[in-house]
Amino acid sequence: MNALEDLKNNILSVEEKLGYVFENKDYLILSLVHRSFVNEYKAAPIEHNERLEFLGDSVLGLIMADYLYHRLPSYPEGQLSQLRSRLVDSNSCANYLQKLALADFILLGRGEKITEGRSKQSIQADVFEAIIGAIYLDGGLSVAKSFFICHFEEEINQAIGSPPRNYKAELQDYSQKKFQKTPIYKVVEESGPDHSKIFHVMVFIDDKQAGLGIGASKKEAEQRAAFDAISKIPEVSL
Repeated sequence: MNALEDLKNNILSVEEKLGYVFENKDYLILSLVHRSFVNEYKAAPIEHNERLEFLGDSVLGLIMADYLYHRLPSYPEGQLSQLRSRLVDSNSCANYLQKLALADFILLGRGEKITEGRSKQSIQADVFEAIIGAIYLDGGLSVAKSFFICHFEEEINQAIGSPPRNYKAELQDYSQKKFQKTPIYKVVEESGPDHSKIFHVMVFIDDKQAGLGIGASKKEAEQRAAFDAISKIPEVSL
């Protein structure tokens, strides 16, 4: 089995790590294809991820600018620009990809494999930006923003010196005020081996499905489900 087919067969594992299921799997596959793979396997009917990386770079910059603008209303332009640059630079993007544990899925040519290309900061950063571009094309800007903030708000908060938000607590407060009910969380699916399970949790508000979260623990999945629900409530700001 060649590397491309192997990636296609493991695409569910990639989506579980992302916590996002693609409508168009080709976008996700493309985001993981390095130029060196295409150059060496010219018969493979696939492009490399550089155009997607270009798009994702711009999307990520906009997401970060929008988030910082609303999160830090008293900060002047210069400070906002410095924060944005630090949070979307090559080092940060490589760290984001490492946190997602997706480096092993990158398709590389033999030369890059020999030189341990999967551990190169530049390649990891480019792949992360390509993934952002892929999610943007598949789900739109709001989905890309929700994905990024859900996974990496801890890193943002560390950069700006703010504590992380407790989305479960915020959702509970909203639900009790609006419906006089607390949210209900249900595990709707478990996958993976016992030592590395992935949990799919759905949260219900007023007996209606409100959000879905995927995580390596029930607690993590519940937080992401609460985040997903909050991101869909117009009167609650992210």
